[in-house]
Amino acid sequence: MLLGVGLYVTGSIEAVRLYCDAFGMELRYPVLLKDGSGYYHSELYKDGKEVCNVIEAEHTAGPNPVQLYFVFQTRQELERAFELLSQGGMVEMPPQPLPWSPWAANVRDRFGVRWYLTLPQHYPGPDFVPER
Repeated sequence: MLLGVGLYVTGSIEAVRLYCDAFGMELRYPVLLKDGSGYYHSELYKDGKEVCNVIEAEHTAGPNPVQLYFVFQTRQELERAFELLSQGGMVEMPPQPLPWSPWAANVRDRFGVRWYLTLPQHYPGPDFVPER
């Protein structure tokens, strides 16, 4: 399993510039929103290793704009974690296939922690445009 961090912010393009400058990181795999106003997804790397993702928040960032993620090797492991984390929590996206993952889910656990659960991912083709 891999643990990672996603940051949901308003003004994601400016945030990425700031984080890259402040921490000497580089932007990889930027996917802009359809209207170009922010990042649907972006990955920041330091010394060849992924540090975090930066995503444009759908609304003004709340008290917990951070999302942790785990990459599971099997759908069964993912489903088990999803069931446990969703008990007393809030399902933000039920398990489903995505353009970059064969199976993924978003859930906020009962403690308010946001989780993105996924099987090993791949990059969609260069013609991918998010609909959000």
